[in-house]
This record gives sequence, C-alpha cells and structure tokens, in this order.
Amino acid sequence: MSSQTAKKKAIYEDLCALPENILGEIVNGELVATPRPKARHLWAASRLGTKICGPYDLGEGGPGGWWILDEPELHLAEHVLVPDLAGWRRERMPELPDSHVFAIPPDWVCEVLSQRTARLDRVEKMPIYARHGVKHLWLVNPDMKSLDVYVLEARETWTLLSSHGEDDKVHAEPFQDIELDLSLLWA
Repeated sequence: MSSQTAKKKAIYEDLCALPENILGEIVNGELVATPRPKARHLWAASRLGTKICGPYDLGEGGPGGWWILDEPELHLAEHVLVPDLAGWRRERMPELPDSHVFAIPPDWVCEVLSQRTARLDRVEKMPIYARHGVKHLWLVNPDMKSLDVYVLEARETWTLLSSHGEDDKVHAEPFQDIELDLSLLWA
C-alpha cells in the first residue's frame, strides 16, 4: 500500500446526505456530485422523453411495450447511476418497482451531455452500462446539436451505429419505428 491514505469508498448514505439541488451518483466507488442540469440540457431530455414515451411507453401511435423514465436511480452492483432517460422492455421488467431503486439494468439509456458531465458519461458510465448488459445507449449533445446511437454488439463493447445532427430526422435503434426530428430537441 502506498504512503497515501486509501480513499474511502462512497456508500449510499453519502448520496442521501447531498443537498436537494445536487445530483449524486456512485461511480467506480467514488461519490460524484454535480449541480442540477441547465435548461438546455433539461429541454433536450424532456422533449426526447416526450417523443419516445407516447409510442413506446403508452402505445400511442407505436408498438408500446416499454417503461420510459426520467432520471431513474440504477443500482448496478456497487454503482448508483442516474441516466437522463432510461427504458425497459416490459417483458424484462413486467412491473415498476415499489421504490425509486431500479436493480434491473435498462435496455436503453440516454445521457444528455454537458461540459460538466461529458467525460463522466463517456469514460466512466458507458463501460459500466456495457458490463451490466444495457443493449442501447444514446448520447445527446445539446451544444453540438447531435445524437450518437450505440449498440452493445459484444459484452462490454459499444459499436457506434450512427451519428446525427441539427435537424436530421432519424429512425434510431431501439426506437426505429418512429421518426425523431432532432430539431425539436434544441432549445
């Protein structure tokens, strides 16, 4: 062991002790605390959730069969992650849990990138999602007006399926049954 003191691993109580205006996660044993997202970030996440929820969660004009949630608290082994959006196929998670804790990894996650969180989302959280078998990952960047669509091809390996921007109209996995007009995401 080095002469430096070993860093204490974060525990769930550390998250609970954070102020209400701070979003907390436990990533690779460390407490990560960030301020609540800015309006542009919230706008993109809210609009995207609205566009997907109708056809996939509610079955309005689409196939249904999904739970689509904003900022669910995912408990994946020792990690506690809070993606901006997540979705579960109802065949894998027939009912919502009674608490705010989700122990079943989602089938899809979406992270809306910001200057504060882009590195965390890409470098730290993407590998965790892959290790836990999340099949689809979207990265939305409101500053660049872009959407990157990833699929988990092999255990722990993400493949970039497509990149889109500005006012593209896309059919992106796993929600390829609907057309998503990206211009609606940018405030």
